[in-house]
Amino acid sequence: MDPVIAFVDDLMSLSRIREAAKAGGREVRTASTVATLLEACRDTPALVLFDLDSTRLPVTEALEALRRDAGLTGVRSVGFFSHVHAERAQAARAAGCSQILSRGTFVRALPELLA
Repeated sequence: MDPVIAFVDDLMSLSRIREAAKAGGREVRTASTVATLLEACRDTPALVLFDLDSTRLPVTEALEALRRDAGLTGVRSVGFFSHVHAERAQAARAAGCSQILSRGTFVRALPELLA
């Protein structure tokens, strides 16, 4: 099965992602820079997960780089955010994020997303 790439620095979120991925038989790889994200995406991931609430990761820059790379145009991206940070969802949408979910919806949808 194709791996899932997590551009996530929140340990609770990453733990939930790993747990759901394990149940779905998927491998989770993490990236913490734009360069490592783009390199990881060259292995044709099933999807890339972005924590839009992260203040330490260059999320918008990573989404834009993913969209600009002609070899990665088919990579599906899912961003999740706290409902109190709606502006981050708008920025991610403008940067090319395929799907944006509130954190609660994301947690509930994880098994389906990673199946």
